[in-house]
Amino acid sequence: MVCSLDVTIVAIGVAYPFLVYFGLRTLPPGLVALSLIIVLAARAAFGSRKSGRDSLPTLIAGVVVVALAARSPVVGLKAYPVLLSLGFAAVFAHSLLWPPTIVERIARLRHPELPLEANSYLRKVTIAWLMFFIINAAISTATAASGSLRLWMLYNGLISYLAMGVMFATEFVVRQFVRRRLRIST
Repeated sequence: MVCSLDVTIVAIGVAYPFLVYFGLRTLPPGLVALSLIIVLAARAAFGSRKSGRDSLPTLIAGVVVVALAARSPVVGLKAYPVLLSLGFAAVFAHSLLWPPTIVERIARLRHPELPLEANSYLRKVTIAWLMFFIINAAISTATAASGSLRLWMLYNGLISYLAMGVMFATEFVVRQFVRRRLRIST
């Protein structure tokens, strides 16, 4: 069952760039940064209570955001999407170095008897996602450094989500061909 707190936290995460954009237009940067830190703390506390562990990328991003926000609240706020992408890139890279890859783990939840031939494809998908997160972090960094809060919000609040959707959709289509080739049932 989906908890209303789960939905609220996800909604805040998705709306984050817009909340920062409009928050910085009306509130002092320190107050907006403090609000983010409180949301991250609540997410970490709820995640710990619910699953016994935090999401590593979110936890790392939260710690670094707190450190950056102490020096410059605006930098800390703009860094959050960059840090999340780098955190996810680290998870994917770690799984490439110490298999099974994260994509293989997820695939085997639904299909525990995947043939070994699928591992090559799953490794390529892991590499593709790793590259996506690195590129996303680079573009997000560029938008943060541009000085334009509007550009930062547009990329991090819309374009990056659309790019992720395209990645998911493309991988889904390719996966159907691979499944047919390897004769994997649905």
